[in-house]
Amino acid sequence: KEKIKMAKCTFCGKVIPIGTGKMLAKNDGKIFYFCSMKCEKNLIKLDRKPRQTRWTEEFKKQKLIEKSGAVEKPVVEKKK
Repeated sequence: KEKIKMAKCTFCGKVIPIGTGKMLAKNDGKIFYFCSMKCEKNLIKLDRKPRQTRWTEEFKKQKLIEKSGAVEKPVVEKKK
């Protein structure tokens, strides 16, 4: 038997069950998969970044890396 590769939501990173969700193909050839209208609106209409949206998988991964200390945040000096 062949395993069917299930698509992941482009915005939130969740696995989309077969027969649900939406696929959007842009003119430049990029393909986006969305699990819900919430994800579609956040990426397309509101132009939000998944790393800055708290409920996405990408945000959770980034916070986990920062907590472990693997990546240090750059120190920004304030100008007087």
